[in-house]
Formats: sequence, C-alpha cells, structure tokens
Amino acid sequence: MRQPNKNRSRNKNNRSKNNMGNVVNRVFDSAGPEGKVRGTPSQIIEKYQSLARDAQLSGDRVAAENFTQHSEHYTRMLAEAQRQQEAANAKREAEQAERNRQQQEQREAQAEQQRQNGGGDAADDAPKAETVEQQPGEAAELVETPEDRPAKPRRSRRNSRKDTVASEDAPVAAAEQPAEPTAEAAG
Repeated sequence: MRQPNKNRSRNKNNRSKNNMGNVVNRVFDSAGPEGKVRGTPSQIIEKYQSLARDAQLSGDRVAAENFTQHSEHYTRMLAEAQRQQEAANAKREAEQAERNRQQQEQREAQAEQQRQNGGGDAADDAPKAETVEQQPGEAAELVETPEDRPAKPRRSRRNSRKDTVASEDAPVAAAEQPAEPTAEAAG
C-alpha cells in the first residue's frame, strides 16, 4: 500500500497566512448573515457598514453588531495587507538606496585610483592631439579624410538591376544598329 506523504497537505487551512498577496485589489466572496457579499475589501467594508446602519435604523441591534463585526474583520485584513505592502516598499527603497550608495562609493574609489595612478583626473588621461609646427618655407601636407571626399552618388536598389542590364545590352545594341550616314557620305 502507498504511504501517505506527510509533507504535503491538501487542506487549504494549512496554507501560509503571512503571504497576503494583493489583498487590496483582490475580489472576495463574503458569506455574511444576509447572504453573499462580493467585492474588494474596501467595497465589502462599505457594504457591511451600510447594512449595519440600516439594521440599526430598523432597531435590530443584533444584526447591526453582526454587520459591524464583519466590517471590522475586512478592515483588519485590509490594514494588515497595507502594512505589509508599506513594509515591502520600505525594504525595496532601502535596498535601492544601499545599491546607490555602493555604486557611488565605487565611482569615488575609481576616481581616486585614477588620480593616484595618472596624477590627474580622467580628462588628463584622454589622448591629446599632437601639433606639429610648420617651419617657414615648408609645404603643409594635408591628409584627406573621409569627410573631405565628395560623396558618391548612390543608386537605388530598384534601379541598380535595370542599370546593369542596360549597360550590358548597350554595346550589343550599338553594334547591331547600322551606322547612320554622315554628312560627308551623303554628299
């Protein structure tokens, strides 16, 4: 016979209650004394409070107290979820602040190390352009750069095939055509 697994429980009540999840926006089905009430915790709270007011106005103190207790239950649940969200947000912000502080310290340490190694800041470490003084009577040698060259006309992809075909056919077409009579031959 198969041995039951004691580590795995099929009972919903054994689930962790610490993880409230997104209770603020979660939709609940509340089985109250007047039937089911469905909605987010804030909507359920509002509905039970209005039912409690109605019961109190009609003189039913027991029903009013019952609705009030249901309302308080969802109020406590909502407050706990909000506290957990705020704690999680504060933890995230603290972790981000710590990461930012560590990154700043690393940048400062790198800058200090560069100052110690290079004797200056990062601007001093950049390569400097060499200047050559021209002696009187020497011709200045200019180097052509890509910016100085005229731009080549670009062919569009659509016309490039037609141009290639036309250029291949051009010598053949010229050879096949008879030469036109010139003015000397005609006269």
